[in-house]
This record gives sequence, C-alpha cells and structure tokens, in this order.
Amino acid sequence: MSSPVYIGIDVMGGDYFPEAPIEGALLAKDHMPDGSAIVLVGNETIIQNYFKQRGMKNPFKILPAPQYITMDENPAKAVKAKPQSSIHIGLKALKEGKLKGFVSAGNTGAVVVASVLILEPIEGVLRPTIGLIYPEMLGNRKFLLCDVGANIDCKPEILAHFACLGSIFMKTIYGIERPSVALLNIGEEEGKGNQQTKQAYQLLKQMKNIHFIGNIEGRDLNHNPADVVVCDGFIGNIILKYGESFYSVLKSRLDASDPFLQKFNFSRVGGLPLIGVNGNVLIGHGISGPEAFKNMLISAATYHQLGLLQAIRNQIHQFNRSS
Repeated sequence: MSSPVYIGIDVMGGDYFPEAPIEGALLAKDHMPDGSAIVLVGNETIIQNYFKQRGMKNPFKILPAPQYITMDENPAKAVKAKPQSSIHIGLKALKEGKLKGFVSAGNTGAVVVASVLILEPIEGVLRPTIGLIYPEMLGNRKFLLCDVGANIDCKPEILAHFACLGSIFMKTIYGIERPSVALLNIGEEEGKGNQQTKQAYQLLKQMKNIHFIGNIEGRDLNHNPADVVVCDGFIGNIILKYGESFYSVLKSRLDASDPFLQKFNFSRVGGLPLIGVNGNVLIGHGISGPEAFKNMLISAATYHQLGLLQAIRNQIHQFNRSS
C-alpha cells in the first residue's frame, strides 16, 4: 500500500490561529482526494493543547515549528530572522518531498519571499505569480486573473510571462485545451494604455503558443472575458479586494445560500495558488475561517493530483521558445 500524499497546513498563520486552521483541517479530513492526508505545521504545544482543551484526540501528524511570523512583520526581515517559523518548516518539507502541498493564511509577503528562496522558481519561470480564480458573474465559467499581489511592479515581458503560466494552469486544472488570454487595459484598442501595457500587447501578439485575444477593460471582467487575464500585482490586488467586497455588501440583502451571492464568498475558493515555484503552495487571506482552510487543503491536494507542478516544468520552455 502506497504512503499518503501529505498536505501541510500552517497552523500559526492567519488572524484566527490556531483555531481556524485546525478546525479547517478537521472539516477537510474526510473530503480530501483519495490517498491524501493532512499534516499540521506549527508549535506542537499549542496544537496539542488545542485538542486537549476540547477533549479531543489529535487525528493528524504534527510537523513541529517553534517560531511563527506575525501578520505585521516585514516579510524579508522576518524570513531571514525566523528560520524555524511554520512557513519555513512547511516549505522545507515541501522541497524535500515530505509534503506535496502547503497552505498558509499567514503573512502573504513572507510566504512569497520564503517560497522563492526555499523552493526557487521553476527553471524557465521569470517570476512566479499569484492567481485568482475569478467567477464570471452571469454564468458558471471561471477565469484566472494574474498577478494579484506577488509582483507589484512588472515589466512588459513579465506580463507576457504571466500569460504562459496562466495558460498552463487553466489547461491543467480545468482542461481547457487552448486557453484564451486577454490583457487588462483602459481600452480595447491596440494603441491604448501606458508604456507597460502597450509593449506587453506587442509581445503577446507575437507569441505563437498563446491564444491572445487583445485588450479588455475593467467592465468586461464580469462578462466572460477570457480564460486568462493578465495585469500587474498592483492592479490585480485592487480588483481582488474590490471583488470580495461584493460578498460583505450583498450578504445583508440576499439569502446567505443564494448561488449568485456565493460566487463572491472567498471561503469557497479558499486560497490562491502561487504559480511558478518548485512546490505546490496556496496562500489564503489572513481573515480565513475554517471553511476557507478546508477548501485550501482540498485544492492543494487536487492540484498535486492533476500534476500542475510537472505540467509547468514540462511546458514552460515550449512557451518561452514561442516568445
């Protein structure tokens, strides 16, 4: 019998640790893909006390990590100063193959910095990107928006590279054979935009392995614009936070179970994939509750099962040769 595929969860990450991550793991335990299991990464005493205080037996393995990085610490300084943090320990286990996925709702900058330093980008990847699975408002189709926070400032070639990573992701995870790609801009015409987007447009237009359909505007995002939409992390993060605000605004006016409302409930997505590093990493919001952690864990196991990491390793050079 083969050993389980272990997915690690940062128990010390997020605004509501350790309760939310541990409760999320308990919710996910019986819903993980076949052959998957969960490992709690964090302070062993805190974890064991949590179960003891509730009169429960801990059903999970623990990967001890005596330190943790707080949400308000400087990411680069904290990553350097705390080599025994739960983020470090989880990512090192991922690099060593002890884990096949790692999820955290801790300090986003620290997770990104540590992932790049410990796991390193996949060979051929210029910069990893955080992708958002964005719900199309009028139908059931989804698209990937990237970047949404890992790269605040991007040169045109980086935007074009996000199109490559996004295309591989959508083909591997959603089975879209030739994903369409759009560039987020202030107008649809080829000559619109700033120097960044004008140059990115020309690069994307010349890439043979990218199905580039041109510019789209912000108003197009809710109308099934493309399979992949690229922008820099500054713009993408604003869109991410604005889109999520719909849920908090509308939930007081609509039934909580309304399918339309649930499209904007970030807990259903759980976390965002960091695409392009040598490891299966998902990043969640600091305010993540148990449901979000549950879905993060399931997604991480699913991405491993579908072979996302290997697909990027196999295909990124093919895309680079077309640029």
